[in-house]
Amino acid sequence: MNLQLTDKTALVTGSTAGIGLAIAEELAREGASVFIAGRSRGKVDEALRTLGVEKNGIRVEEIVADAGTPEGAATLFERAPQVDILVNNLGMYEAKPFAEIPDEDWLKLFNVNVMSGVRLSRYYLPAMLARGWGRVIFVSSESAIMTPAEMIHYGMTKSSQLALSRGMAELTKGTAVTVNAVLPGPTRSEGIVEFLRSASPAAKDQTEAESEFFRVHRPSSLLQRLIEPQEIAHVVAYLASPLSSATNGAALRVEGGLLRSIV
Repeated sequence: MNLQLTDKTALVTGSTAGIGLAIAEELAREGASVFIAGRSRGKVDEALRTLGVEKNGIRVEEIVADAGTPEGAATLFERAPQVDILVNNLGMYEAKPFAEIPDEDWLKLFNVNVMSGVRLSRYYLPAMLARGWGRVIFVSSESAIMTPAEMIHYGMTKSSQLALSRGMAELTKGTAVTVNAVLPGPTRSEGIVEFLRSASPAAKDQTEAESEFFRVHRPSSLLQRLIEPQEIAHVVAYLASPLSSATNGAALRVEGGLLRSIV
């Protein structure tokens, strides 16, 4: 399927690893010109090597900036003053008992997971509306709907992203601009490997830890395995394309059937 992205420019935050890197690669392979962003030069360079920019002939530019700060956002605006597609993927999570989460942790997760998307959308959305075409996509989580007891502050930020994306979509009425969110489930990444080990300390290896995690902690999952980042990227690339013009203000699930409600 031709996603018709060859004349589009995209910015993907948190794109040096995991879901963000997979999204950047998918968009680039579909012909878009992609800005990847990361906080450290080392991580950005490693991402470029993973993408094989020169070998694969894809159009990728790097920006070293922390999109979770106002200063980092300003750097992104300077380097990428106009984009057709904004993927607000930057995020962080941690497991911590509710009674032990201090104010600073609530504010830290809200600033990184929510305010990064607010700042970037506030800058790029008006220009998209003025040009008459654009895509804003938030990478939320199934935790936005079924908040895990061990990560309540994280779930709060993901619910906030859904409110933000739906409210922004209301601003696009009658235009060819759309704002949507995707809801991944537990997805394979460096961070979740460590999380699974801590959740299943008796497991003899990673495979057993993954199986135990879904059996005990996520029994409603129909997939019963970690989602691969590329599986999320496929859906995001479709939402970023002109082919998704009738999908706006939506929250698309890519969570392996973990959520049992039908709406």
